[in-house]
Amino acid sequence: MMENDKSPKLRTVNKSVPAFLLNEFPKNFPFLLGKELIYLLASKGKSEIDGTDWENMFADCVGAKWQPSNVGLEDIVMGNTAWGAKTVKSANPATQKKVRLISGRNSPVYSFGDKIDTSTNPAVLGKHVLDIWNERVSIVYEKFKHVRTVVLIRSDSLSEVVVFEFETIRHDSELYKWEWNKNNNLIGIDKWTNKHKFTWQPHGSQFTIIEDVPERSLLIRIKQPTSLNKEQILTTLGFDKSWISIERRNG
Repeated sequence: MMENDKSPKLRTVNKSVPAFLLNEFPKNFPFLLGKELIYLLASKGKSEIDGTDWENMFADCVGAKWQPSNVGLEDIVMGNTAWGAKTVKSANPATQKKVRLISGRNSPVYSFGDKIDTSTNPAVLGKHVLDIWNERVSIVYEKFKHVRTVVLIRSDSLSEVVVFEFETIRHDSELYKWEWNKNNNLIGIDKWTNKHKFTWQPHGSQFTIIEDVPERSLLIRIKQPTSLNKEQILTTLGFDKSWISIERRNG
């Protein structure tokens, strides 16, 4: 036996480490996102931002890749971490305590052959709705170690936004009681806290999850920029008439 026998040192990569700690965004992320919002306002001249805009912004600001998916839970990817992105409008993002996140269309009629009306056992139907969600989440976890949802709460003017993320998880239907509400929508209520957690709408099969806004959310405020003038943009581009070709087509 060799003297001072030791185990060999190997070069290893810890594949379980996420892109960054949950809700601890990269140091320059707030500044980069602020720039993106200012550019959007200046270039579009209006404060409209859709889900695709937000997905692209977030991917660019954290150095991830944007790749839209059918499942919708892995549209942004960096290493072993994937994100789904949601955007919600609020009159006052800084004080928002909860958000309702539209989380796909779950159709028990298609997936289980269920008959849907208010005479249907809500507990059975609620389980089927969650089973569809859980299956989607499981599919993404087969490819990624860490799956998250990143949320942008935005004011009407985009001058104030809140950003936070949470782990995207499967939900145990046994932890919730299910009932039909006065609008004939199915709702899931946490048995322990008695808080409303899920809403499922029979018409359209829209599934909504209610999430708490964490205290350590990121609040970003920006100065409203002046909209870019069309002629100034064209001049900056070096536009001249030769860029346009016109002909009259016959027949």
